[in-house]
Amino acid sequence: MSKGRSLEAVKVVVRCRPMNEKEKAANFQRVVAVDVKLGQVTVRNPRGGSAHEHPKVFTFDSVYDWDSKQLDLYDESFRPLVDSVLLGFNGTIFAYGQTGTGKTYTMEGVRHDAERRGVIPNSFEHVFTHISRSQNQQYLVRASYLEIYQEEIRDLLFRDQSHRLELRERPDTGVYVKDLSSFVTKSVAEIEQVMNVGNQNRSVGATNMNEHSSRSHAIFVVTVECSELGPDRQNHIRVGKLNLVDLAGSERQSKTGVRGERLKEAAKINLSLSALGNVISALVDGKSTHVPYRDSKLTRLLQDSLGGNARTVMVANIGPASYNMEETLTTLRYSSRAKNIRNRPRVNEDPKDALLREFQEEIARLKEQLERRSGGRGGRRRRWKRDWQSLGDGGGAELEELDDDDDDDEDEDEDEEVAEDSVAGGGGGAQYWQEQQEQLESERKAIMEDRSLVVEERRRLLGQKERRIEQLQMEQEAGETLAAKVRAMESKLLVGGKNIVDHTNEQQKILEQKRQEIAEQKRREREMQQQVESWDEETLELKETYSSLQQEVDIKTKKLKKLFGKLQAVKGDICDIQEEHIKQRQDLEQSQNEAADH
Repeated sequence: MSKGRSLEAVKVVVRCRPMNEKEKAANFQRVVAVDVKLGQVTVRNPRGGSAHEHPKVFTFDSVYDWDSKQLDLYDESFRPLVDSVLLGFNGTIFAYGQTGTGKTYTMEGVRHDAERRGVIPNSFEHVFTHISRSQNQQYLVRASYLEIYQEEIRDLLFRDQSHRLELRERPDTGVYVKDLSSFVTKSVAEIEQVMNVGNQNRSVGATNMNEHSSRSHAIFVVTVECSELGPDRQNHIRVGKLNLVDLAGSERQSKTGVRGERLKEAAKINLSLSALGNVISALVDGKSTHVPYRDSKLTRLLQDSLGGNARTVMVANIGPASYNMEETLTTLRYSSRAKNIRNRPRVNEDPKDALLREFQEEIARLKEQLERRSGGRGGRRRRWKRDWQSLGDGGGAELEELDDDDDDDEDEDEDEEVAEDSVAGGGGGAQYWQEQQEQLESERKAIMEDRSLVVEERRRLLGQKERRIEQLQMEQEAGETLAAKVRAMESKLLVGGKNIVDHTNEQQKILEQKRQEIAEQKRREREMQQQVESWDEETLELKETYSSLQQEVDIKTKKLKKLFGKLQAVKGDICDIQEEHIKQRQDLEQSQNEAADH
C-alpha cells in the first residue's frame, strides 16, 4: 500500500527574533546573519577564534529575520499545509527552540491584531473561511488539547487535572490517546475558547531564561471531517487532522537557574527532546533498522509526523545574540537534520471511526422517526374525523380504516407537509398541535352540550377525549424532544454559505489569492537560487579555461584552500557536536542526581 504513496520531505523553516533590551544593555554582539532570498542562516564566532575559522552556514526551506511579518510567514510556510489538511491529509506544525526565542509569538502572536496573529489563530481563520466558501460539502470540526508534563499525558480540557491518560495503538489509526476529550466547534470564536480553557490548565513556570516558560509539551489537535457526494452518488468522507505542537524550551541547566521541582521538569523536558533528536537521527541515518519512537511519550505521539503519513513543517526559533550562540547552533543542527526526514502522506478517505458519518446516520434515524410519527398522526387525524362524524350520526360506531386510494393520496400529501415541518416545529409543527388540541376541545365541548346522549355514553366519550388529549400532549413532547435532538446534531455540522457567515468580501478573497501567488513565487525563486549556487560550484571547473599554466595553478590553489577551509569547518562541527553531546549528557546526569536528592 505504501508503494503508491510518494515520499515528501519534512519542511523546515527558521525564524530569528530581534535583539531584546537585556541583550542590548549587556552589549552582546549579534552573531546571526539571515539571507532570506537564499534561505540561509550564518553564525559567526564572536570570540574571533583563529583567523581561518569560517562562519557556519545552514540552508533551509525558508528563513525569516527579525523584520519578518506574521502573515508572510503563514502564507509562505503554513498555508499550503493547512490546505492539505482540508483535503484530508494529516498535518503537523511544531515549534522548536531555546526558551525565549519567540516560539509563542510565532505560534500564537497577538490574537486580536490581524497583523500580529500567529500560526494558530491564522490556521483557525483559514479553516472556517474555507468551509464558509465551500459548495455541496458538509463539515464537522472538533478540537482536543493535551500536554505532556513530566512524561505524563494530561487532558487540558478535562476538569480533573490529576487524571492521567494512556497511549494506545491500533493498526488502522496508529497511536492515539485513550479517553481524550473532543469538542465540536462551529466557529473561530468557539475553537479559540476551547484553546483558552486549555491554556489556563497548562504548566508554566519562571526560569532565568523566561518569566512564563512552558514547562510541558502541548499538542492542540484540530480534526476536520468533510462529507461530499461522489460520482457514484454516495457520500464520501475524508478526515484531515492538524496537530499544532508547542514544544517546551530547550536550554542548558546552568542558564535556567532552576532547582527542586523546576529541575525535575527541566530534566524530563531535556530527556524527551533528546529522544526526539534520536528519532530524527535514526530516520535520516539510512542505516538504522530501529527508530526509537517508544523512548518518550512525545516521540510516540509524533510518530506519524516524523517518518509517517503526515505532512510536517518544523519552525525553529533562534536568538541572534552571542550569549546564546551554543544554543543557536544546537537548534540549527537539530533542524538541519530534520529536513532530511521523508514522510509518506496520504488522504484519509472513508475512515471507519469518522464522527461525521455517525452524526449523519443518527440524524437520518431521528428524522425517520419523526416522519413515522407524522404518518401516524395522519392516520389518527382521519380516525378522529370519522369518530366525530359517527357521533353526529348517533354515536358509538366502530372505527374503521379506509382503503380509498384518493384518500390515501391526500393523506400522503398531508403527511409530507407535516414531515417537512416536523423539525422546525417540534416534531409536527406548532400549528398542527394547536389545531388538534382545539379540535379535541371543541369535540369535548360538543359532547357536553349534546342532550341526546345518555349519561354513561357521555362519560365514556368524554373519557376517550381526555385520554386522547393526554396522548396528544405526550406525543407533542416526544416529538419536540426528537426535533430538539435533530436540531442540536445538525447545528454541529457546517455547510458552506448556509450556517457560517463569511465576513470576507470579494476584494479580500482576491487579496488572499494574490498573497498566495506572491508566496509561491518567492518559494520558487528561493529554490532556483539554491540550485544555481549548487550548480555554480559543480560546473565552475568545466567552464573555466586558463591563459597560462601559472593561472591554472593559482586558481586551483585557491580552490584547494577553499575546500581545505570547508574540511576544517566540518571537523570543527564534529568537535562542537561531540562537546555538545558530552555537555548534554553531563547536564542530564547532574539534573537526574539532583532530582533524586530532592
